[in-house]
Amino acid sequence: MTDRIIDESDGGIDYIAVEESERFQGLKRMQRSFIFPLAAFFLIWYFAYVLLAAFAVDFMSQRVWGDITVGLLFGLGQFVTTFAITMAYVAFANRKLDPIATEIREDLEKAEVTA
Repeated sequence: MTDRIIDESDGGIDYIAVEESERFQGLKRMQRSFIFPLAAFFLIWYFAYVLLAAFAVDFMSQRVWGDITVGLLFGLGQFVTTFAITMAYVAFANRKLDPIATEIREDLEKAEVTA
């Protein structure tokens, strides 16, 4: 990657070359391979909740315990799922994405100093 980082025309960093580099593309692929399946799962889960609330009123209004209904549990499940996905992404990013992003940034900083 370092062979194409420095743009010969003005001595600056060729950010297009960095974006097209295999390491950066791999970073984007890794991020997308985590985000897209979870986004699809969450959207399906969310629309299932909305559709059940609209068309399965009897099911959603069934009491589970006291005044707690299935619909209320599913609604609270939306919040729990949101927090769980956020925590999973933060852990994934800290473990997998951030080290690679740090390497790319450090290479760019070194190239900027030598430019």
